[in-house]
Amino acid sequence: MFIHLILLIIGFIILIKGADIFVDGASAVAGNFKISKMLIGLTIVAFGTSAPELAVSIKSLLSGSGDIVLGNVIGSNILNILLILGVSSLFHSLGVKNNTVKKELPITILITTLFAVLLSDNLINHTKDNFTRGDGITLILFFLVFIYYLISMARKKIDIDDKTEYMPLSKAFIFTAIGLISIILGSNLVVDHASNLAKLLGISEKMIALTIIALGTSLPELVTSVMATRKGEYDIAIGNVVGSNIFNIGIVTGIPIAILGGISKVSFNQIDLFIMLLSIILLFVFSYKNQKITKKEGIIFLILFVIYYSYVIYIG
Repeated sequence: MFIHLILLIIGFIILIKGADIFVDGASAVAGNFKISKMLIGLTIVAFGTSAPELAVSIKSLLSGSGDIVLGNVIGSNILNILLILGVSSLFHSLGVKNNTVKKELPITILITTLFAVLLSDNLINHTKDNFTRGDGITLILFFLVFIYYLISMARKKIDIDDKTEYMPLSKAFIFTAIGLISIILGSNLVVDHASNLAKLLGISEKMIALTIIALGTSLPELVTSVMATRKGEYDIAIGNVVGSNIFNIGIVTGIPIAILGGISKVSFNQIDLFIMLLSIILLFVFSYKNQKITKKEGIIFLILFVIYYSYVIYIG
């Protein structure tokens, strides 16, 4: 157990330093290419920090642990908003641009609702496969629509502060790559050894999925968003969370299930799905009201996070 604790701490150190380098590199990439930092947050940062979720889902589905696949996605999407944006907003109010409120957040609500409907329908009807290959393909198709939107967004010109000095593009790519590798390596150490500790304590698979694995695989998003906020890169912080949630549903869930087949005997209930939907709706409401996430609203996120995970622990 002592070895697991030591490696857990080492994983956190690698993760935090990697996120610091990753944010600097990603920001410089955006500046060099004169594209918005929100787009970088929605793509390079979001997809990169979601790599652990995809790896966990593929590995879990191959080993027959369907609960971990869906629990990983549901738990991570809840954590991304309630914990990550909650913690980030404690450092500084997170500005949310008008385009994000009108386009990116509604897209996130749409694909999250679709995911909840597909899973709820199968839970209610008690089909053999609670989440089928067809469901996975449907999610992938919706994700492709999001990719089309990102491509059209990338073609639009934006105003870049010409006075800002960025690191050379080659160095920016190196920083981004090293930072991402460190994030994935650190998060893997954290997830593996936290899960081993949990199993030694006799914690159920569902609870491990919704808490330790979800939190562990969301650590890249958490540390990256906090670092981005502290550096004043609010678009990267918001884009990271929004893009990660869409990627989690469309790719982390969609691809493994579409390729490897459906998941049967899913044990998740409507409360899990309700909190996932409530989280993204609250993010939209808060963003629409003031075009920012204030410290007060961040505290609301954190309170809801504590209430939900207290419930998870209680029934686990």
